[in-house]
Amino acid sequence: MSRSRPAPAGLAGAGVLLFALAPVASAGELPALAGAAAEEFLRTARVIETEEVGAGVTFPQRLTLTDGERTARAVWKTIDEYAPVKNFHDGRPKEIGFRDSWKHELAAYQLDRLLGFDLVPPTAARKIRGVDGAIQLWLEDAMTETERRKLGLQTPDVAAWNRQVYTVRLFRQLTHDTDFNNTGNLMVGGDFRLWAIDHSRAFKTRKKLLAEDDLKRFPAGHLESLRRLGAQELEAATKGWLTKGQCAALLARRDLIIRRADRLIAKHGEEAVLLP
Repeated sequence: MSRSRPAPAGLAGAGVLLFALAPVASAGELPALAGAAAEEFLRTARVIETEEVGAGVTFPQRLTLTDGERTARAVWKTIDEYAPVKNFHDGRPKEIGFRDSWKHELAAYQLDRLLGFDLVPPTAARKIRGVDGAIQLWLEDAMTETERRKLGLQTPDVAAWNRQVYTVRLFRQLTHDTDFNNTGNLMVGGDFRLWAIDHSRAFKTRKKLLAEDDLKRFPAGHLESLRRLGAQELEAATKGWLTKGQCAALLARRDLIIRRADRLIAKHGEEAVLLP
């Protein structure tokens, strides 16, 4: 699901503010929401407008929220679908044990924070009009990776861009995100900042990688975070959002990722495989 406004001209040097906050009662700039402050805002701010996004297969809504001092938009997702066998109509093979859930948006955010990847926008659980769901800050003035490619925009910092790209690949293989090739689920903000969105169909219980060959290089710090990841802290961070079976499968995929990284390092050397 694309979640962008019209692409800003000259994105490369624009320094675009991703989480734009509009003052309600007074003029002046307000700081961008992040971390615990963003989560609290998402959980408690009053909903003043609701509209259909009009894109995606999970029927999300775009909400406008205010806490009386600041206003921001968010995406609201409530889908929670399970099918023993899912048949698709776009040519994809059927999927056994299909699950599409808003809970996976929370799992992705908490896992991202646990590992320190910094890919997933602030996300919180909330009940609105008696319905449980995931609410995530809307990425203002950002474009999809699909749009960036069409416009031919190129980053001035290739090393920083590549590090982000390999981080996204790592996260998508770790979470077994079946949409890992969907460039519409990768958002590009100011200074070519990458964000990964739409994880509702991730976290399968398969103990294999979707595309091992996608993993060619690894940010060194992220690889160490994976090595340190333990079952207890993973289950604690994703409690209520992932089952123990999903956590076990994720850790099995983590082990496969580590083995691949170690094989590549042994064959090509750390300088060719690890990114600072």
